[in-house]
Order: sequence, then structure tokens, then C-alpha cells
Amino acid sequence: MTNDDTAPGGHSHPYVGMWVTADGFIRQELLPNGRYDEARGTRASAYTGSYTVTGSHIDYVDDTGFTATGDVREGVLYHEHLVLHRED
Repeated sequence: MTNDDTAPGGHSHPYVGMWVTADGFIRQELLPNGRYDEARGTRASAYTGSYTVTGSHIDYVDDTGFTATGDVREGVLYHEHLVLHRED
């Protein structure tokens, strides 16, 4: 994660937490240590890796070396072809 990933007072970046597709099939958790864990359907930890945040842009590097990007706009995470919302 980049230096701007810690909110004032040392709290986690506001993007940390669970992001979910509308149908609940894909669940992507952004962890405070710069790692992510993505479940697909009943397959837990289908994809894991690291991520960095620059402004509202997220760069992902899967543990296999695959890369992807995402952008948060108006509280919605657009991750490649996926649209994910914060889980309440």
C-alpha cells in the first residue's frame, strides 16, 4: 500500500473491507496489510495477492503474478469487468 493508505489517526484506508458483486457470487476482501482475498461462489480464497492504492485507483498483483486494476468511483469499486459494492 502507498503512504496515503492510512487515514489520519493511523486508521485503515477507507477501501479496506469486504466488496461484493450484486449477486454475492464474488466477494473481495481488501485487508489492512495490503493483501486481498477473493472468493468466488463456494470457492474460498479463489484469488489472493497484494494491492496498492493511489488516490482512487487500485493495482492488484495476484500471488501467481497476474495483474489487474480497479477504480473506486462514488463508493463503487470497478475492478476490471466487475462492479462491487461495500458490504454493510
